[in-house]
Amino acid sequence: MTPEIEKRIKAVKVGRVPTGYKKTKVGIVPKEWNEVRFHDMFSRVTRKNKKGNTNVLTISAQHGLINQNEFFNKTIASDDKSNYYLMEKGEFAYNKSYSNGYPFGALKRLDYYDKGIVSPLYICFAANENNKYPDFYVHYFEAGLMNREIQAFAQEGARNHGLLNISVDDFFNSNLLNPPLSEQKKIAEILSAQDKIIELKEKLIAEKQRQKKYLMQMLLGEKTKSILVLNGVVIDKSRWKKFDFEYVIQKFACKKTPILSSDYLETGAIPIVDQGQNYVVGYTNNRSAKIECPKSGLIVFGDHTRIFKFIDFDFAIGADGTQLLELKMLGITKFFYYMLCNVDIPNNGYNRHFKYLKELSLAFPTLPEQQAIAAVLSSADEEISLLQRDLEQEKLKKKSLMQLLLTGLVRV
Repeated sequence: MTPEIEKRIKAVKVGRVPTGYKKTKVGIVPKEWNEVRFHDMFSRVTRKNKKGNTNVLTISAQHGLINQNEFFNKTIASDDKSNYYLMEKGEFAYNKSYSNGYPFGALKRLDYYDKGIVSPLYICFAANENNKYPDFYVHYFEAGLMNREIQAFAQEGARNHGLLNISVDDFFNSNLLNPPLSEQKKIAEILSAQDKIIELKEKLIAEKQRQKKYLMQMLLGEKTKSILVLNGVVIDKSRWKKFDFEYVIQKFACKKTPILSSDYLETGAIPIVDQGQNYVVGYTNNRSAKIECPKSGLIVFGDHTRIFKFIDFDFAIGADGTQLLELKMLGITKFFYYMLCNVDIPNNGYNRHFKYLKELSLAFPTLPEQQAIAAVLSSADEEISLLQRDLEQEKLKKKSLMQLLLTGLVRV
């Protein structure tokens, strides 16, 4: 970053207008950029679902507008969907529900399907004839640049069942930035290129995770080769002893303090672990929610997700249904975690719960075999962790690019 840009950023932060910039309702922006109303760039879509479209969509923070079955594994919609809005590819929707990372709701474009329907609680809209390059606004919305506008007209204290109280008229009368078309295109191209980098890294991680799963099945699965040599250690599955889970694991007793999404703080001290997502879903400063983990670590199991995680740091429990497990017998906790991950747990009612786990059994290798297998799988884990950290850096880079480019602090 050049000294000139750093000087400009510092000036804007304290409210000074640098040379070549102007003050608008949206903020301090380049003189060439226009300030327009939302209705100048977008028109409302109120097309009803009269032909019985059944592709019910919901807004996902990561994937945008996505089929509810893909996102929730079920459809949470009324039987009569004729009142739902019918969207076409390229149109946008605003979900007034606030969530972690989206304190004033999310605005997303329909990119994955030709058509779909959304709840009448959504505000739907499409680029009009004045909006020559809507790709720019995909990034503009993702950067949260509508938050200040929405906050200004959302009725304070009027949140009802997770929804912000926002009128359609206020929404379409909000302010937008509108840079020159050539600059819009360049900004969108840069941010889209960064999106592609992130997408490729996500695909690489997914492939490494598939490779690890195959490796686990090969080393731990009952149907694979019974004798093999691993780092000089003979792995002989025929001599593995079988144990019932209830003799191997037990619940780890601790006081669970509910952590709401509104408690998630980027600057918080304690990572929050939930049952259905990656290891850390947020942070909190709520010290009363802290759990001291044993040195050997804990295994986290989600009743509803049937996902196991091995956690070796202090953390707080997020949602209900998150079970904490520890070993009752001597052994390697992380190896036991690998074995758990290799178990296919049926997804039906009672079978999702801890009670069912206790009725399962596993064949345990000898300690040298455990150590040899765990070393290989830990190496795979470390490779995935390094890639995930690299991915997070690329996401932070995109966040920084959005803040600099979409506000005009850096010109292209």
